[in-house]
Amino acid sequence: MKTIQSIRRKFALLGLIAALSACTEGFEELNTSPTQPATVPPEYVLSNVQLGGLLTEGANWWQVGSWIQQWASGNLSAPSQYLEDRDIYETRNWAAHYGYIHNLAQIRNRLLKGQEETPAGKTKLAIAKINELYIWQRMTDFWGDIPYSQTGLPEAEIILTPKYDTQEEIYKSMLSELDLAMGRLSSSDLSYGNADLVYKGNVNAWRKFGNMLKLRLGFRLRYVDPALSRKTVEEALAGPIFESNADNAAMPTNPQDGFALGYHPVIGGYNGSKELNQLGAPFIDMLLAKKDPRLPRIAEPTENSKKEGKPVYRGLGVALGQNVIINRDDYSYGTISIYDDRKSTFPYLFMAYSDLCFYKAEAALLGWAGLTPAQAEKFYQDGITAAMKVQPYSIADAAIATYLETEGALTGTDEEKLEKIMNQKWISLFMRHYEAYAEWRRTGYPKLVPGPNQGVTNGTIPRRAVYSGSERFRNHDEYKAAAGRMSNGDTYVSKVWWDKK
Repeated sequence: MKTIQSIRRKFALLGLIAALSACTEGFEELNTSPTQPATVPPEYVLSNVQLGGLLTEGANWWQVGSWIQQWASGNLSAPSQYLEDRDIYETRNWAAHYGYIHNLAQIRNRLLKGQEETPAGKTKLAIAKINELYIWQRMTDFWGDIPYSQTGLPEAEIILTPKYDTQEEIYKSMLSELDLAMGRLSSSDLSYGNADLVYKGNVNAWRKFGNMLKLRLGFRLRYVDPALSRKTVEEALAGPIFESNADNAAMPTNPQDGFALGYHPVIGGYNGSKELNQLGAPFIDMLLAKKDPRLPRIAEPTENSKKEGKPVYRGLGVALGQNVIINRDDYSYGTISIYDDRKSTFPYLFMAYSDLCFYKAEAALLGWAGLTPAQAEKFYQDGITAAMKVQPYSIADAAIATYLETEGALTGTDEEKLEKIMNQKWISLFMRHYEAYAEWRRTGYPKLVPGPNQGVTNGTIPRRAVYSGSERFRNHDEYKAAAGRMSNGDTYVSKVWWDKK
């Protein structure tokens, strides 16, 4: 009897196996979408990160743009009043940036894994790494110590509570990683083609961009590690590097009525909330004082002055306080014909030849890279000219020449010369808020006066952003350790490692 039952159980089991086999036959075909790729190509990932990560450089005008006093957001934005709102502003910004890093990590950890030494993968991985390092620098310059070395790991190695590396460690790692990436670029390898929205896979262009990024990294170190700063700057200037505006790194953008690419961040912001897009008084005042021909391409005369038939430009003060009543028609918005035209746009510039010229002027003052102080003025003038030539300014040669007659002389002490260089660089960095903010903190120029609202900074301009609110709970121990290393904890008034001047 037991034998018969045993046989029956075996037949039942065989029948179940057969049924299961029938059910799963063609399983992969049935569960594979005919329209969705099973594996996302690395080209899609790079395009997506460039579209979000690079255009983000021009966003955040209501926080960083206000701190650098090119924009004045009034009382509609807490950070612009030196008040924290980390659970809205910082958490979203933090999550977005780490999202870009994790996406790029997928290229090396999964999509091109095993192709590190092949023509199909080597240069693609190098270009992705240069894009990643560009984003990493923005992040550490903004927050200071951040999770870095234990982030972007393969899935089997993911660490849910990554340590916060010090900014010094991050910078030294970035320099090493950047040299390695540039050394792996080869024009004979496959590249990204049109999926690379910036340089269309042009390897030589990315090599120049890499040296521009290295130059930027080097100058950030000027006041915290002069020896490493000089070494890095001189190496960058010796390599292939930008030669004219033709080398500029810019993201193509769509007009507001188009959908293929992203909107220009300033145009998108203008249309999103005009009340957050009035120009800061210090910025407008400098443009007026210098009779800068870019002013009409940047700002609109006040609405009330236009109605009176006597148009004037007037910037709004920063950090005025929550209870100040403002008649916004008495202050300048961004130029309507440029920033409020839904049918036109211009590329978003995020690394420029003018940057190189101003850096070379600074290097000449220091006598670095074989340059001499006597050469600084020519580099300074070249920087002004290059900055005026880009869109949306496109200033005529005659107007530039007139401007240089009064603003082109680089005189005074070396410190006074540096101030003039950085004032012009500040103007050139309009719409590039994170970089303008970093350069102001690095050099102290232009000389900005805090707004009257005390906020949480006792009336001083923030020196860094605070960490995401989620980090205090999700990664408490590492967050606490990082906050404890800062002179004033995780606050706006603590300084990042290189901010020494």
